[in-house]
Amino acid sequence: MQSYLIQRLLLSVPVLLGVTAIVFAILFLTPGDPVRTMVGVRATEERVQEIRAQLGLDRPWSEQYVRWLGRTLRGDLGVSIAAKRPVAQLIAEQLPFTLRLTLTSFVIGTLSGIALGVVAAVKQNSWWDHLITYTSVFWFSMPGFWLGLMLILIFGLWLRWTPISGYRGSGALILPALTLALPQMGSLARLVRTEMLEVLREEYMKTARAKGVRPFLLYYRHALRNAMIPVAVFLFLGVPWLLGGTVVIETVFGWPGMGRLMYQALLQKDFPVVQGLLFIIALSTVIANLVGDIATVMLDPRIEQA
Repeated sequence: MQSYLIQRLLLSVPVLLGVTAIVFAILFLTPGDPVRTMVGVRATEERVQEIRAQLGLDRPWSEQYVRWLGRTLRGDLGVSIAAKRPVAQLIAEQLPFTLRLTLTSFVIGTLSGIALGVVAAVKQNSWWDHLITYTSVFWFSMPGFWLGLMLILIFGLWLRWTPISGYRGSGALILPALTLALPQMGSLARLVRTEMLEVLREEYMKTARAKGVRPFLLYYRHALRNAMIPVAVFLFLGVPWLLGGTVVIETVFGWPGMGRLMYQALLQKDFPVVQGLLFIIALSTVIANLVGDIATVMLDPRIEQA
């Protein structure tokens, strides 16, 4: 296990370096002069040169990347052009709101998706199976912004059960968390159903049925555990997907968080903030992938020998 973990860590290093290079290159992929884009067309040439020197854009590209990577690895993500504050400080202020939203939606989507997937597999070809399959496709196919607007319209405006925007306690968390959780629930339910059906067709499962193993132990202890190997990878890779999805959801619901900060930074052409947020999302993706690999080895130690 230790050697496998070291191997995966070493493989993650070039991936992370490649991701940081792409994140840094975003500044130069913008059409035109990025500094002029930040400060606007009415800024004086002295102001443009001041910002360029402040960001280190007057140096060679390779030197800029090395300096930026060194600062980033030390936790220095630069200074926001619009807010005139450290990017790390801005992100730290919004991070708790985003974590609360993503963790809530992750728990809702995971528990409901696994439960529905197991029911659909156990009740294969029944009306339960068809209902869960069709609704899963519906939720998975629904665009996040449209789903959020429909939930606001139904539960916020028509029924008046929940607040429709902003952060006003736990009640305001319900609609944005559901908007993030429902697509994850749909895709997870389909995956669990598929994996469960494959496991249930195995010979050892037929033998367990013949021996009279109780249905609860048969489905949840034996079948679900073996079906969870690809599901575990999906779950951990879904965490950065949730973080990326908050850009739309937090904007629709007026929820404070990193997603809304990203949206505002894009509108203001505040590239240091955009780079910092993209780096965090990319880093979380690499970490989630690594944790997912470790989880699969814990579920099936044979993978380590492959």
